[in-house]
Amino acid sequence: MSAPVTQRPPEASPTLGYLAGIGTIFKLEILQRVRSRGWYIMLAIWFVVIAAVVALAAATVGSEGFGAGQVMFELVIAFVLFFGMLIAPALSSNSITGDRANGTLAILQNTLLTPGQLLIGKWLAAWVASLGFLVVTIPLIGWAMTYGDVYLPGVPVLLGMLALELAIVCAIGVGVSALANRTLFAVLISYLLVAMLGLGTLIGFGLSMELVKTEVMVSEQIWPDEYMNGDGTVEWDENNYTCGTALYPMTAYATERNTWLLAANPFVVVADAVPRPAVDPSNQSLDTMGPMGGISEAVRQSQAGQMDFTPCINGVKNVEVAPANATALWPLGLGLQLLLAAVLLVAGRRKLHTPAGRLATGTRIA
Repeated sequence: MSAPVTQRPPEASPTLGYLAGIGTIFKLEILQRVRSRGWYIMLAIWFVVIAAVVALAAATVGSEGFGAGQVMFELVIAFVLFFGMLIAPALSSNSITGDRANGTLAILQNTLLTPGQLLIGKWLAAWVASLGFLVVTIPLIGWAMTYGDVYLPGVPVLLGMLALELAIVCAIGVGVSALANRTLFAVLISYLLVAMLGLGTLIGFGLSMELVKTEVMVSEQIWPDEYMNGDGTVEWDENNYTCGTALYPMTAYATERNTWLLAANPFVVVADAVPRPAVDPSNQSLDTMGPMGGISEAVRQSQAGQMDFTPCINGVKNVEVAPANATALWPLGLGLQLLLAAVLLVAGRRKLHTPAGRLATGTRIA
């Protein structure tokens, strides 16, 4: 009798945890950036430029005392956001096209890594690298805060929204990098999309003004004699006036209808999300408002519409709507930005699936 044949148990398929795969890609990307001397040179140049801006701001507003710290702090945030929109696409848009050009992408795709792990790992690495530019400005932010008058509840919100905007821009860059076959093309498209969010929203808002133009009949304000000064000026009191009977036409713009076009602008999203201090009726000075506060105030006034600030319409006294009561615009803008980034990442993930059905002519495999 022949001996029974024993079957070898099937070997378990090798597996790689999802988070472990993301961590592997993240570590590889970060090590490449840390070992690159160019990244440190960019950080040094960045610090010098922002320091020069803060020093000039300190020389300009430092002597004014009240509100100097808030102006300097918001100025630093505005410049970090502006330059971050320029640097983040460069840090992320070549993350996958660079591997494709060097022939290393096919090697990574031949491992246990999934397309989702590749994308998330590279996105996190690009985001952390971009956050490095925010970290090196912390001493300058601290310098601005030593001047006092900084609205402290708004500080963590500003920094958090700034970091979130950098994350979204990096996600856009990585998504475009996965879709593109050439590094130069990916960089150009990434910058075009960022420009669309920044400048494109402003251009769209400006061009749409003709669509919301209207003509209203207004009249002059009549102030009681007891509010007249000896020099002919009027003591401001927003409620103690009447409207004249003589009407004349005035061109107005119903900006409450098209302000939503500004929602996806990164500066509007950051500025509109930050809580502002309550206005002191005894001091209407704008010294406590920096660049980001000015953007927030301008957007709120645009939401209210020009006619809300016209005292007399059709001979009737118009009750002004406070801009602070306007609906917050940043949730809509943030949602649009996240939707754009998500669409690009999902499309990029599909592009990285292997085996690929078709490849563009000249695409390097390995």
